[in-house]
Amino acid sequence: MVGPHLDSLEAPRGPFFLPAMTYREKAQVLDEVTLDRALTRIAHEIVEHAGGVEDVALVGIKTRGETLAERIAQKIAAIEAVKPPVGALDITLYRDDLGLKAEQPQVRTTEIRFAVKGRIVVLVDDVLFTGRTIRAAMDALMDLGRPRVIRLAVLVDRGHRELPIRPDYIGKNLPTSRREAVAVMLREHDGVDRVVIQEPAE
Repeated sequence: MVGPHLDSLEAPRGPFFLPAMTYREKAQVLDEVTLDRALTRIAHEIVEHAGGVEDVALVGIKTRGETLAERIAQKIAAIEAVKPPVGALDITLYRDDLGLKAEQPQVRTTEIRFAVKGRIVVLVDDVLFTGRTIRAAMDALMDLGRPRVIRLAVLVDRGHRELPIRPDYIGKNLPTSRREAVAVMLREHDGVDRVVIQEPAE
């Protein structure tokens, strides 16, 4: 089983990097029912905003963003009887605010088997934090073609933006401190649907 995504902890380990910090759960903010409800709402908002799904495609940021994109696509199919195509970007985030080597997130692999040119592309991620991952994802998309528009859907917006990036669709606004982490757990990876705030263990 893969451990939950700790948005603020995804950094390489080794002699040149900061050691991992131990976190403990502080509060649960989404359970299975409320998480599913949030995705249903996002699916309806995407359809309404686009006026249908004819030119809509979803691109999830791996790993959990890809899973969320697939779930949203299935919900759109239930609404419109048409499932939009789903792709994925693998972006490894090297946190520059933790003094790591790389200054920008790096796009590793792309799994997009449809043309993005002229489409309404909805980027999907689990947690929006500094915005640097989303910037890298948009750059990668533009390298593949020119979408008509790029929109952003996130399960959790925790604030602390470092770039002028704002989501179009939000499952949960979640004010946090920088010392806290947001753990997103999905049944496909963790056996349960759950989002919690974690804090450093004393």
